[in-house]
Amino acid sequence: MTEMSEQERLNLLECVERTGTPVYVYRADVIRHQLERLTSAFADADLRVMYACKALSTGAILRYMNELGTGLDTVSIQEVQLGLRAGFEPSRILYTPSMVSFEELSAVAKIGVQINIDTISVLEQFGSTFGNTIPVCVRINPHIMAGGNERISTGHIDSKFGISIHQLRHVERIVASHGMCINGLHMHTGSDILDADVFLQGAELLFNAAEAFPDLTFVDFGSGFKVPYKPDDIATDIEELATKLCQRLAAFNANRSQPVALWIEPGKFLVSQAGTFLTRVNVVKQTTSTVFAGVDSGFNHLIRPMLYNSYHHITNISNPAGTPRVYSVVGYICETDTFAWDRKIAEIRQGDVLAFSNAGAYGFTMASNYNGRLRPAEVLIRDGEILPIRRRETIDDLVRTEIDPT
Repeated sequence: MTEMSEQERLNLLECVERTGTPVYVYRADVIRHQLERLTSAFADADLRVMYACKALSTGAILRYMNELGTGLDTVSIQEVQLGLRAGFEPSRILYTPSMVSFEELSAVAKIGVQINIDTISVLEQFGSTFGNTIPVCVRINPHIMAGGNERISTGHIDSKFGISIHQLRHVERIVASHGMCINGLHMHTGSDILDADVFLQGAELLFNAAEAFPDLTFVDFGSGFKVPYKPDDIATDIEELATKLCQRLAAFNANRSQPVALWIEPGKFLVSQAGTFLTRVNVVKQTTSTVFAGVDSGFNHLIRPMLYNSYHHITNISNPAGTPRVYSVVGYICETDTFAWDRKIAEIRQGDVLAFSNAGAYGFTMASNYNGRLRPAEVLIRDGEILPIRRRETIDDLVRTEIDPT
């Protein structure tokens, strides 16, 4: 990650002046830069970037991704509907659910979206229902532990995601018995991948499995590319990984009459560094063990530090030249909701605005109304213009779906 520039600091303060706090702010230029980095790295492949919208699904962001030419990776019928509302054609949407009802799966299939199936029983039911009328992708579990930890690793042996690589013979029998058209194979090993060779180990398994499916038009390797969170943090070497993967894909395609395209599903990689979460300090509280800086937010707005022990760099943008002191930054929820313990930050005063970096992914999309708190506003900065893209919730929004039984 890079240090915040003075212009960025001033832009963020202007966002606060216009919308108040808390507020999520996203930079369109960073999203575009991240996408361009991917397309440049994978220039030797027939690449389709499928933005994993679970990271950030606000309509303005989806419309911007559509404008940039990405496809869309979705995990629910609601995300499919959001994609359609944002202008995505069904053919550019991939639907990769887990443990959903067959009714939902069928409803999405009839829209014309690319279906990705990760359970043998569901594959068999789909084949019985649709035969070869709807091509499907099959998600494989390579039994590889990749990424930061088990909570964000999805390709290990105990994961609920995907069909075991050791069950491919069963998959082939189902496909043959129902005359199914398998047009894609999919693998996603998890998030925060650093070792390109571990990723490529899974890719090799997928390429080997692909030999049994002559109708393939694409192979999808998911994503999980790590972005830097801390100063001088390490990240996935996208260029190294892309070079090796493109070389292997070229060798695979050289032996096929119908070359396959390469699909990837970046979510965090595209939007994490583009997002900043801004909060205002309510209280500075000295205790016998630490100094707490209590802000007007909590894990109801940004749950990642409590759920994943995630690090978000915190900057006091109201007092950037203040003497650095050690603080524990906490929220206003009636639970333990600590954003950071013993963090060195420029002196914090009541009313200061704190900026949480790398908050574009899994911030607003995981927000809740716990403690009756309202979800924050969102802003997009594009071409130097500050554009509100979601208003702050009101108490009317909180009770809108309630029904009075009397």
